[in-house]
Amino acid sequence: MGVISTDNNEIKLYYHSQNSLGKQTHAYVQSTDKKILSIDISQTKVTGTQWIELARGLGINVEKLIDKKHPDFSQNYDENANMEEEDWLKVLDKMPIVLTYPIAIIGQNYVQLKGPADFVKYIEPDSKGIDEKRHI
Repeated sequence: MGVISTDNNEIKLYYHSQNSLGKQTHAYVQSTDKKILSIDISQTKVTGTQWIELARGLGINVEKLIDKKHPDFSQNYDENANMEEEDWLKVLDKMPIVLTYPIAIIGQNYVQLKGPADFVKYIEPDSKGIDEKRHI
């Protein structure tokens, strides 16, 4: 069992409110009738353990959560940086704005929302859009 609780009747959204994709996605998710728990990572610290759980839920490495082309990242690191998981976690801790895409946990399923409209395919009643490989 992970540290992030999941609930089939709740959507958790991890997003950064100071970037346009995060703002737009948050607004889109708020329009659903489901119970929403929004975690604005510009205001709420996400622990290393939680980042690891989010990455594993998505089926990716923590490194893939980071937008290496983001100006805040490229000012401090090389785009081809080869770091350990602990180092990538430090990047997310110090610069949460470099999160590549908002992450939604919909029931037991973890998804990256690459655009606000992506959310629609994941909230259909029969959940056709959910990729079963993306859950813990």
